[in-house]
Amino acid sequence: MKPLVLGGRNGDYLAVEIASLKGFELGTVEVKKFPDGETYIRVLSDVQGRDVVYVNSLQREPNEAVIETLYTLDTLRDLGARRVVAVIPYMSYARQDSRFNPGEAVSIQILAKLFKTVSVDHIVTVDMHLHRISDPSSLFGANFHNITGVRELGKYLKKHYSLTNAVVIGPDEEAEQWAKVMAEELGGLEYSVLEKTRLTAEKVVVEARGVKVEGKDVVIVDDIISTGGTIVEAVKALRSLGARDFYVAAVHPLLIGDAYSKLMRLGLKELVGTNTVLSPISRVSIAPAIVEALDRIL
Repeated sequence: MKPLVLGGRNGDYLAVEIASLKGFELGTVEVKKFPDGETYIRVLSDVQGRDVVYVNSLQREPNEAVIETLYTLDTLRDLGARRVVAVIPYMSYARQDSRFNPGEAVSIQILAKLFKTVSVDHIVTVDMHLHRISDPSSLFGANFHNITGVRELGKYLKKHYSLTNAVVIGPDEEAEQWAKVMAEELGGLEYSVLEKTRLTAEKVVVEARGVKVEGKDVVIVDDIISTGGTIVEAVKALRSLGARDFYVAAVHPLLIGDAYSKLMRLGLKELVGTNTVLSPISRVSIAPAIVEALDRIL
């Protein structure tokens, strides 16, 4: 029997595409609110004895999405699904992975404990912030697959632009992993990273040291664009060094507040993200990368 694909409110668009690409059956989950604000979940497809892929991105209103996701996953197990694969394209709370100030909740550890209670078999995420998480499979209590969306972004840029005289830049040290992948995908370009100092949650200072970009196009790649402050400062720093055109790619385009407007004012040649998070720039589908992961799992 073919696996069944179900989508949550933030994942149904990807569930449809995944089912189409793989020839899986597409099922339905009803999600609504009671008058008092409580979440109502009803799985309308028969999951008894079946492999089920449930897709939901913890974007926009993450608290609502977390409750919906956990309730649905536990219901799938309770209804007798043989194997449950949770596809979480954007894992919220992943950046809250340490106690930066006394008394803080380490939110991703708490969320992981909740995922453990629903006993899924596999979790697939996309470019999750794992810098201080050494063993996500143990933390989440499931076989953990952290795939990347950068290759899909690279394929998009390669298809639409000629980037022979270009360099790939990660806007901070943590982005080196994505800069390296993007540089490979674009045919072996040189890559480097900038030095970022975060002053507040919304304000950063970016410095370009030892980066040769004069007369070259620049591809800036990062996992998340949130407020846009990092990208704005990175473009300013690189322009001061003589860089020409800018192509900005991000896996998770959260675009909080006026971030989209700020970035559009930079005069970028391209601003693109994947659809792990729906936004005005989500022109690259992550579904092919998810399907590759499902091929290995199923």
